[in-house]
Amino acid sequence: MAFADNLYNTIKGLGKISLLSRPAGRLRRRVHGGRIIVMGNGPSLADTIAEHMDELTGSTTMAVNFAALSPDFFRIRPAYYVMADPHFFADSDEGNLGTLRQRLAEVDWPMTLLVPAPMLRRARKLYGGLTIEGFNAVGIEGFPAVSHLAFSARLAMPRPRNVLIPSIMLAIMLGYDEIVIVGADHSWMSSISVTDDNEVVSIQPHFYKDDEKETSRIRHEYRNYRLHDIVDSFAVAFRAYHHIAAYAATRGIRIYNATPGSYIDAFPRRSL
Repeated sequence: MAFADNLYNTIKGLGKISLLSRPAGRLRRRVHGGRIIVMGNGPSLADTIAEHMDELTGSTTMAVNFAALSPDFFRIRPAYYVMADPHFFADSDEGNLGTLRQRLAEVDWPMTLLVPAPMLRRARKLYGGLTIEGFNAVGIEGFPAVSHLAFSARLAMPRPRNVLIPSIMLAIMLGYDEIVIVGADHSWMSSISVTDDNEVVSIQPHFYKDDEKETSRIRHEYRNYRLHDIVDSFAVAFRAYHHIAAYAATRGIRIYNATPGSYIDAFPRRSL
């Protein structure tokens, strides 16, 4: 069964690459070795910032999604910023989205915005003051020999269920050989519930404050899913981290999880 599953997933993945992936050149600002801290948006990042600000400001960092809303964003000055959700490229600029674009327009240090390749043109219109690079957010599984070749060619990656997955892969593609993850609580399972109307409610707190419009958007999106769909998507994410760990091991890349209480079980733990 494992062989059959791998064969099916490999064929499916190659089809997705042929239809969806685009040639990806070398990333600008590419490095050869060194350490990067990838900052997820989990609630624990607030404590990490409070306790380790000197470490963050003295390191190369990568931020994601709405991180620029944090008052500490302009102190940390991340070198990279990753957006993967199409929501960030919508026409609307209300609420958190408008505030995000305003704050990113105020960035006055070299920072590269990394976005899915199909969003490149839109991103350059909305965030044109930044250096912007594209990546293929095409998720594949199957035989490692095939998927690892696709990863190295920047044609695909483990299934990008959330923004942290492409962020870690981009850190690998950029050439860093030590990746430290913070703010990756992933404690979604402890915050999920079902109402008496059989609506699934999943509260996913962040280290910054979501406005009511963003909270309402997430609540509306989850209303369209059943509990088994959501739990299955969690499994996709946690499995993707193991695929990343296996790929990183073949390249001699060390990935550490420095998130207290994180649910991710694919990477060794250590203190920041």
